[in-house]
Amino acid sequence: MNNKLILLILLLFWVTSLKSQNTFVHGRSHNYEWPTDLLVLEKLDRWQDLKFGVIFHWGLYAVPGIVESWALCSEDVDWISRYGHDNYQEFKNWYWNGLSQQFNPVHFNPTQWADIMKQAGMKYMVFTTKHHDGFCMFDSKYTNFSIAQGPFKGNPKADVTRYVFEAFRKAGFMTGAYFSKPDWHNQDYWWDYFATPNRNVNYKIERHPEKWENFKTFTYNQIEELMSGYGPIDILWLDGGWVSIRNNQDIDMPRIANMARKKQPGILVVDRTISGRYENYQTPERSIPETQLPFPWESCITLTSDWGWVKNAKYKTSNQVISMLMEVVAKGGSLLLGVGPTAEGIIEQPAIERLAEVGRWLQKNGEAIYNTRITSNYHSNNVWFTANKNGKTLYALYALPEGEKIPASIEWQGNIPTKNSRIKLLVSGQKVKWTIKDNDRVILTVPDKYVGSNEPLAFQLEICDK
Repeated sequence: MNNKLILLILLLFWVTSLKSQNTFVHGRSHNYEWPTDLLVLEKLDRWQDLKFGVIFHWGLYAVPGIVESWALCSEDVDWISRYGHDNYQEFKNWYWNGLSQQFNPVHFNPTQWADIMKQAGMKYMVFTTKHHDGFCMFDSKYTNFSIAQGPFKGNPKADVTRYVFEAFRKAGFMTGAYFSKPDWHNQDYWWDYFATPNRNVNYKIERHPEKWENFKTFTYNQIEELMSGYGPIDILWLDGGWVSIRNNQDIDMPRIANMARKKQPGILVVDRTISGRYENYQTPERSIPETQLPFPWESCITLTSDWGWVKNAKYKTSNQVISMLMEVVAKGGSLLLGVGPTAEGIIEQPAIERLAEVGRWLQKNGEAIYNTRITSNYHSNNVWFTANKNGKTLYALYALPEGEKIPASIEWQGNIPTKNSRIKLLVSGQKVKWTIKDNDRVILTVPDKYVGSNEPLAFQLEICDK
């Protein structure tokens, strides 16, 4: 076999692998429909002020530290290991029966979680109440497949979702319930009578309409549990976009949304990738849109390479998180950062350290992030721009390239201050010298104290009327 043929085979394998990995990554919708409910619009505006949130993926997959539920899905088996099992049925038994008897998060402390995220500068939280594997992180009366029925049953915090929501509400967060529309554990979605070749319902709905009706009722009932018995909830974050009317898997979203809004007036419904009335904001996954978007959206991106906890994870640096936050906010979105607790209920120290660094930066520079809106000229070189709601105050955020230091001067094009404008460094409040070159370039002189540092900078541009 010659070298060219070997390279071609490797390239084909790489491309196939990328395609496989992308099968479970949600992009974003291409259309948006503004809500008409005034309570929803009011909450949406408040949510757009928050800018930075956390999403917790936590479930059975945390016990061995694997990639969420996806090893159960045969379409992704080419790149996700079955973890030592040669037989698919044996693997499913291990996953659904074995892991559920091992999941005992004795160190679960939701108040500590909320403290960590608050110190990180986060303002809203989304918690995975049920992932695609069907394992409930709440005490559902419609299934025994839940955290409240296993080894953790006798713990005072066995109804995990309740205590997560309570802790974060007390810390001042908006709260969101992630809920998977597909349920691979449910016999009315993945029926053992047939094989499970992919993520979709594995029987023909038109031939077994009674089973689909059972599943619709089950889904409605579980969401109603969350909407009724877990206190005020701000966001219903629905995952599994393949379960939709366009894919012949109609779960009657109007009925679900109407019930949710009756129980939780003004709640934001986020039926991911399903454009229309029930996608109140878009959720591009693991990516940031190329340009500004003229409607509400959030990028959901992991702190490591995975949503849940995995062994020996490679963490993003605090600088990378801050740079992502700058770009997302300048483009008009919010950043929802994925953090995965361990099976014991612990947030790992590397996550705590990075989040604390992000929080320290936001304490000094948050004015340029929170409660801001977009400005038409939003990017130049390594600088991102945001605007105060009054439209008169601009912020220039210098995204420090990874591994580099703050230079002696920072330059951008556009957003030219008027003659009497003042520019100040947010971290210290001191005025900085600036000049205009070639009529369209602003050059800031960075104070000596910050030259050579490794912390991103933000500046306030006070535009004078005179």
